[in-house]
Amino acid sequence: MNNPDRYKERIDAKIREELPFFTDLAIRIAQHPELGEEEFETSRMLVEALAERGWNVEYPYIGLPTAFNAARRNGDGPVVTFMAEYDALPDIGHACGHNLNGVISLLGGIALADAIGDDVKGEIRIVGTPAEETNGAKVEMADKGVFDDVDFAMMVHVASETTKPRYRSLAIIPVEFDFTGVSSHAAAAPWDGKNALNGLQLMYHALDMLRQHVRPETRIHGVITKGGEAPNIVPNFAQASFYFRSPSRNYLESVLAQAYNCARGAALATGTEVSWRHHQTSFYELLPNPEVERRMMEILDELGIPYSSDPYFGGSTDAGNVSWKCPTMHLGLAITDEKVALHTKEFAEIAANPGYARKGVEEGAKAIARMGLIVLTDAESRRKMAEDLAIEQKR
Repeated sequence: MNNPDRYKERIDAKIREELPFFTDLAIRIAQHPELGEEEFETSRMLVEALAERGWNVEYPYIGLPTAFNAARRNGDGPVVTFMAEYDALPDIGHACGHNLNGVISLLGGIALADAIGDDVKGEIRIVGTPAEETNGAKVEMADKGVFDDVDFAMMVHVASETTKPRYRSLAIIPVEFDFTGVSSHAAAAPWDGKNALNGLQLMYHALDMLRQHVRPETRIHGVITKGGEAPNIVPNFAQASFYFRSPSRNYLESVLAQAYNCARGAALATGTEVSWRHHQTSFYELLPNPEVERRMMEILDELGIPYSSDPYFGGSTDAGNVSWKCPTMHLGLAITDEKVALHTKEFAEIAANPGYARKGVEEGAKAIARMGLIVLTDAESRRKMAEDLAIEQKR
């Protein structure tokens, strides 16, 4: 029978050996941030790191130029997938820490594969998943069957203050609203115009009022992206981009129905016309999995990493779509005890700091490599994870 402790020692030894290289890689990625679907240099560096360590890599993957799939297979057995993110944000770079997220998945997968060698049957995959901040490649991957034969998928998302093994993401539906009116001279003949910006503003206020009457976990937030060309021209076109979020995709659909009524009413009141479309990919909520969370908390205890055992509702992630296909872990790992919000310049500095980066890469890789070991070697735990997934899907 396989000895898990022996494999853990091997995992830790491999991580110690590779830690300087992968910490440096995470910092290099942070210093040269690339936006979603434009991560050409970043994905190349990650793929080269895998190829140099003997992994078979398909790159590009499923028609996505910056996606990849690396695999190590030893006969028939469970399939474990490490999901790697690496896209940055406009203006503030790696303020969500994806320079670390992707590297952690690589090192965790490499360490696990090196530790078990040919002793354990199964397959380890490391999948490069671009554009989490925008169109979310994991959504397309889930739709195309990438996770259909996967027993377990996982990743780490770095954060601050407290590690959160019971992470909950919000379903999100992005909607862009277009208001169309009639131009006229704003001083000489404003009565001949129909102000598209007024229609949009009225909808904005209506959505503000709608917030009073939705469940407290629901989020409605947006920006005006086009509001007119000049003050002396009645705007004939105005546009806004909104995100609607909720812990339940089903509930979110009912909120959207109300939001569309807000838009229709605003257009009617201002004599304008309105249309809308989903301008970015929608993400499903991340399904919780009690067995996965229980085993991860055991791992964190073993590693001496403090954590909160309370459920935590964060933002939205395309890993939510994966969680409907197979048991999924999205571990929120604190790399600093300070409370520093994601998507800020302050967090971008932390994610690029060698000390914080090293801590995150080491702890994250150890945690998910151990979780992968459990899935590959513990059939009973694997069965419970699958059962929990089926229960949540029905719920």
